[in-house]
Amino acid sequence: MQITLELPDELAGESNDLPRALLESFALEGYRSGKLTEEQVRKILGYGTRMQVHGFLKEHGVYLASTLEALDRDTETSREFSSR
Repeated sequence: MQITLELPDELAGESNDLPRALLESFALEGYRSGKLTEEQVRKILGYGTRMQVHGFLKEHGVYLASTLEALDRDTETSREFSSR
């Protein structure tokens, strides 16, 4: 899908990075609100790895969404490595 925005000329001329900034803002708010997944953010921003998404989110003060099940898995994995 392609989305076209019309901006006043004075805004459009201020920054060459405006399209990217708008795309990043969209991705951040979508992730914060739970409407976009980590994978969707990765695709929207053109990142190749989840680690790039994690770095992007961290840069902007957005924490990874985590479910109770994911936390339980991480806790169990940590216990397994600690017992070795």
